[in-house]
Amino acid sequence: MKPALLETFETAYRELRPRAAIPQIRVEFFPFANINNTIRLRDGVLLVRISDLLEGAPQSVLHAIAHILLAKIYRKPIADAHAVRYRRHIGSHEISEKAHLLRGMRGRKKIEGALGNVYDLEAIFEDLNSRFFYGLLARPQMTWSQNHSRNALGHYDPAHNTIVVSRVFDHVDIPRYVVEYIVYHEMLHLKHPVKLRGSRRCVHSQQFQEEEKLYPQLAEAKKFLKLI
Repeated sequence: MKPALLETFETAYRELRPRAAIPQIRVEFFPFANINNTIRLRDGVLLVRISDLLEGAPQSVLHAIAHILLAKIYRKPIADAHAVRYRRHIGSHEISEKAHLLRGMRGRKKIEGALGNVYDLEAIFEDLNSRFFYGLLARPQMTWSQNHSRNALGHYDPAHNTIVVSRVFDHVDIPRYVVEYIVYHEMLHLKHPVKLRGSRRCVHSQQFQEEEKLYPQLAEAKKFLKLI
């Protein structure tokens, strides 16, 4: 008898490609650091890994995952019903909490340090905390990134309680107000965590956006960042 998960993928394959022969499929639950699901086609074999956090998911959710992964690799439209079902499941309070805990236990965060060649991120945080948050925000770990990324300017990682800023901004040619704005933006993520609206994640709530406008050099900072 075939494992239920394999049968689920074969069923989804028939639905998406009814006239094509089903290839060999190898599917397993894998201990990712987060909720990740991957699929690759190698030498005619589909290799699938699903986050072990989803091992107890309802059959309908596993079917949705199979549909989404197969649709992506074969460039087929992803049915809205499957997309919504999957987002609702991983966005549930129970799964979100488990994912948060697992990321903290399994994930590794390379901390380069807050003191750069030009700017000290901890000092910038404390200054902004005093000016805009009445000194009430507990300071997370502050660190410059390992590389000089121009795509990810900065981010707040709640699993490791860390604000990371791209090292590209630790330079004498970068105005202080630009670095301040990036840190201020991530501090707002610290104050206003991501919330769910139905099946969708709300990253920048209305309150978040209103508070962002309080940064006095917002327009200048955004204009400068467009040139990066």
